[in-house]
Formats: sequence, C-alpha cells, structure tokens
Amino acid sequence: MTTHQPYVPASQTLPELTPRALILGVLLGLIFSASSVYLALKIGLTVSSSIPIAVLSITIFRALGRTSILENNIVQTTGSASDSVAAGVVFTVPAILLMGYDLDISRVAILAAAGGLMGILMMIPLRRALIVKEHDTLIYPEGTACAEVLIAGEERGLQAKRVFQAFGIGFVYKFLMGGLKLWRDVPGKALGFYPGAAVSTEISPELLGVGYIIGPRIAGYLFAGGCFAYLVLAPAIKLVGSGLTEPFGFPAVKLIRDMSPGEIRSSFIFYIGAGAVASAGIIALARALPTIVTSFAASWKDLRASRLGQAVTKLRTEDDLPISVTIGGSIVLAIVLTLLPQVGVNLLGAILIVIFGFFFATVSSRVCGQIGSSANPISGMTIAALLGTCLIFVAIGWTGVDHRVQAIAIAAVVAVATANAGNTSQDLKTGFLVGATPRRQQIAILVGTIGSAMVIGWTLTLLNRAYTYPVPETHPAFSAQAAAPTAGGRPAVEVLPETMSSFRLAGSDSVDQNTYQVVRVYVITEGVAAGKYLMDPGTHELRYVLDPGIGGRIHEFQGRVIPRLDSPKATIMALVTDGILTHKLPWALVLLGVFITIAIELMGVQALPVAVGVYLPISTSSAMFVGGVVRWLIERRAKAAQQSIAEVESGPGVLFSSGLIAGGAICGIVLAAIAGVLGSADALAEKVPLFHALGSITESNLLAFALFAALGVTLYRVGSQKS
Repeated sequence: MTTHQPYVPASQTLPELTPRALILGVLLGLIFSASSVYLALKIGLTVSSSIPIAVLSITIFRALGRTSILENNIVQTTGSASDSVAAGVVFTVPAILLMGYDLDISRVAILAAAGGLMGILMMIPLRRALIVKEHDTLIYPEGTACAEVLIAGEERGLQAKRVFQAFGIGFVYKFLMGGLKLWRDVPGKALGFYPGAAVSTEISPELLGVGYIIGPRIAGYLFAGGCFAYLVLAPAIKLVGSGLTEPFGFPAVKLIRDMSPGEIRSSFIFYIGAGAVASAGIIALARALPTIVTSFAASWKDLRASRLGQAVTKLRTEDDLPISVTIGGSIVLAIVLTLLPQVGVNLLGAILIVIFGFFFATVSSRVCGQIGSSANPISGMTIAALLGTCLIFVAIGWTGVDHRVQAIAIAAVVAVATANAGNTSQDLKTGFLVGATPRRQQIAILVGTIGSAMVIGWTLTLLNRAYTYPVPETHPAFSAQAAAPTAGGRPAVEVLPETMSSFRLAGSDSVDQNTYQVVRVYVITEGVAAGKYLMDPGTHELRYVLDPGIGGRIHEFQGRVIPRLDSPKATIMALVTDGILTHKLPWALVLLGVFITIAIELMGVQALPVAVGVYLPISTSSAMFVGGVVRWLIERRAKAAQQSIAEVESGPGVLFSSGLIAGGAICGIVLAAIAGVLGSADALAEKVPLFHALGSITESNLLAFALFAALGVTLYRVGSQKS
C-alpha cells in the first residue's frame, strides 16, 4: 500500500472543531434529520445528506468570512449523522404502533441516542484497520465523493444556490398543494373497465427528487412492484372474491365486491406486501452473508493487529479517541438501557444489544466501504438481529404480549448502531482524504447523533398524532376470554379508562358527538386486527379504529384520500416479531408474498425493491418512477456528450433533487403540525378563500399532472447543466 498524502498535511493545523462548525452542523442536521424521518416513513428509504450539507457549509461560511476545509468537514460530519439515526429508528420503532401501543417521545429519543452512540463507539477502534490500512481496497463511495466536493469548494468555491432554490420551490409547491389544496395531491382513477384496478400518482416534490437520486433502475423496480399489486393482485382478488356472500378479509368487515382498490389493499395486499418485503430482506441478508462473515473476521484480525501501531502514533491525522472509550462507553450504555423504565430492556436485552451491535456495526463499516451506504443492507441485518432475539425469547419462554416491544427496542438500538457505524466510516474516510483529525471528527459525530436523536422522537410523534384518525369499522363485542390475562401477563384485548368524544371522522367535516371507550387490541383477536379502537360503552361493540398516521392500513374513506406514512420497514419488523412470538398472522397472505419474492429472485431480478413496491401505494412508486425517468434522460444526454456518469452523480441535478427532498419533506412536517393544531388536514384550506374561489379546477387531474410535469421539466433543465 502506498503512503497516502491527505489534502491538508498532518503537520499543518487549521481551524476545525470550532463552536460555529458544531452549531451549524447541528442546525443543518436537525433540518435534514426531520427530512430523513419523513422520507423513511414515506418510502422506507433515506438519501445521503453529506454533500448538500457540505455545499451549504462552504457557501454559508464563505459569506461570513474565511473558513477552512477542515471546519467545513466538521459541519458535514456533524450534520450527516441525521441520515443514519433516522433510518435506524424509523425502520423499527413505529412497529409498536402496529401492535396497538403508542409512541413515546422519551423512548424514541433514548433508543436513537443509545444506538447512535454505540455505532460510533464500535467504529472508533476499526478506523485504522478499515480506513487507513485498506485505503486502496475499501473505496467508501459517498465519503470519497464528499471529500471531492470539499476540495473543490476549497479551491474554486461552490454556490449552494441550486439547493436553496430547490428547497424554496419544493416547500412552496408542497404548501400550495397539500396545505391550501389548490390542486390535487394524488390525482388518479379507478379503472371501471378493469374492476379492482386503480392508477394514481402522489405528485410531491420529495418523491420526484428521490426518484432522480436512486436512479431509473431502482425506481423502475419499485414501480413494477406497484403495478403488480394494483394492476394484477387487486383485480385478481376482486375477480375471485366477487361471488362471496359474506365479508372476507383481514379484518373481515365488507364484501369483496363492495371494496374499493384502497380497501382491497388494506385487507389483503398489505399483508402480501409485508411478507414479500420481509422475505426479500432475509434473502438479501443471506446473499450478503459470505461478505458479512469474511468482513467481520478480517476486521477483528486487523483490529487486534493495529492496536500496537495506534498506541505509538503521534500524528494529528491519526489521533483517535482511546479504545477505553469504546469499551467503557458500551458498558455504560448497556447499564443505562437496563435501568431506564421507558425503554423496557432487561439485562439479557442489554447483553444482546452489545453482542448484535458490535457484530453488525463491524460488518456495516466494511460493507459501506465496498458498496456504499445506499446499498448497505441495514434492514436485512436488523431482521437478522430481531430473528435471533425472538428465537432466544421463545427458547426461554418470553412470548407474552409485551415481550414484542422489548424485542423491537433491542432491534431499534442495533439498527441505529449498524446504520451509524456505516455513516461514521464514510465520514472518517472523508476526513482521511482531506486531512482531518479523527478524534475531532468522532466528537462531532457524537454531538450530531445526540442532536438528531432529540428531533427524531418529536418528529415521529408529531407526524403520527397529526394523521391518526378515527375511521368507522364495526366489530361485535369481544368474548370474556379475549380480555383474560395471558401467560405473559397482559391480555390480548384491554379496555382503557380513557374515553373519546366529539371527533372528526377520518379527518373530514363530519363530527361524532358520542362518547366512546378506548380499547387496545395487541394481537389479532376474534378477527380484529391489532390496534386502537373506540367501543360503544352500551353494546360493547367496536365502532371505530384509531388508525395510526404511521403504518396505518386505511388509505381512503368514502372516496377521500387519508394522509398516511406507510413505514414499510417497520411493518416488516412487526410482522417478524408477531409471527415468531404470537403466531397470530394471516399466514396464507404472508406466504403468498414470500413466494412472490422467491419467484422474482428466480428470474434473476433484485427482489427487495420490487417487494417494497408491492407494499407501497402505487401513487408513491409512480412518482419516484417519474424522477427515475428524468435521471435516465439526463444520463442518455451525458453519454451522448461523452460525460461520465460520475459527473451526473455529483452534478447539479443531484443537488437540486436534494433541495426538493428537503423542501417537500420539511413542508410535510409543517403541514402535519398545522393539521394537529387545527384538527384536520383540510382545515387550513377551508380558512383560506382561494380554495373556494377556484372551484372545481382544484379537483382537475389534468391541472395536477401539468404542474408536476412542469416540476419534472425544471429538474431536467437543471440536471442538464454542467457542474
């Protein structure tokens, strides 16, 4: 291996871990953290924020006066922790909503902070082995690209104009569409000539931007899954079930012939898609298993071999936090998790967190060096940790209702640790290339992680509460046996002293003034799906389901679209946990999804994005597909002009897309807060006379698609420009 010479020599000292760098990094991290949470809930994906944050930092600090490349690196290091923390939390914690529990801000924040800190601590002793020793073999694509941006900004200067412009366009577009309702946000149509089928597009700027960044291949796979769900499975269910004379489904509340495409999705395709995604994640993990095993073995060997060299190193560019911080910090975190009642993790859970956390953090750090953070199988490794945890629980008899929450808590910490270890390795690679001080970067990541953890809990609970609506769903009274305590202590059905009255139906203008008792159903019981319900205190019949805003299964009511954040990865975790610990799932539908995944894999196609497309509404995948098509057109044009794909990867189109994502996602959170205050997603539009003045034109599909096309053309024109 040739000796690497960083951009800033080890002998040179520049401003680096300054207060203003940490403050700006935390502020930008909070913005992109909220954006990442919204995106991960919406589509089960996050996109790297390192380059947009680096560009913003260069521009802001240049406006304030002279800055250094190392100071800008600290800003992006601090801010980019948001992606990994958001991914780990959102992929796991919302699963408890699907089990009938509520989200708690303190629990989310503690799990996020613990996982984030553990991922960093586990990565510290691996830096010399992975970043330094294997510099020529482990590329760390995102980290290398970010270093190139920082160096270009130092030498030529960069303008963040495109990011700011796109943020403004995305925010205003989303506000006019989703807040003031000046045009339809999900234009579409049920196909009358093809019963059960429907096509629609959620024409939001953030989905267009995501489609551009992930590219035409993955966007095409996602859309293919959506087409299969809405144009094949739903019509097939409608065709076969139309002759039934009794309600059938999960839950069985309606005749299939009377179901809309959205109701078919919530009763059938929801479970088929969940089975497909879970099996695809396990297959992806199995495919990566040889790499995981060899990566862990090589990292452990290199770690032991490098400790002596680290002890005698005195250079600034090789100054790490001591390994005692890793060992002591991990032990303290495990003890804290055991003692805090909000988390609900006992000593065994803490031990499992440390074991799984160390193993998968090590694996993630190396895998990111080979294939990048975007392709890092975080969900697959989290499923593996969850499977191991649940099987251990079964072996020792921990199969009670509340043990599922404990399993999810363990998986959440491991997921955040795995994601953050990969993100930390990318940041340390950037620092290695530009000549940063590792110790100062590691401190910056610790600060950024804690900041992100605080905002993630708030964002999750805000979004869920804002879009949780009572939706009419009638079920007969439960039997006495359903409310009887189980072996695990808590009954499957629990009637709470809490009551609810005078509420809007599915966020509409209709108000029910009656008083109902709140009931929690923790597992599928007597045909009733897990969740929160409202019970008539006189007849004891269930009248409404309090369908959560995150992971809710009901997407429309009386032809009106209900805002939902599908959280596909968290649904997998709930499915795996319920399947092993309670055995109460519609296994016929789940297995149908499993064998669909196997068939796709046998065709030689990557099944995971197709499976996610089956689970997501077609309105979501079709919007991302449009962004992928724009990217495909840009790449064709670049190829004709003999430009490299690498130039497109770091070109103006990616920066503009990042701005659209941030603007649209932040506006989505703002609108959720407004909806929470006013009581309805439509309340703001009702208070502004412009919505009424425009009349029926606001319901025009043609207008909506024309405006979305204009946004796509703008992205194409920006992406066609040279860097």
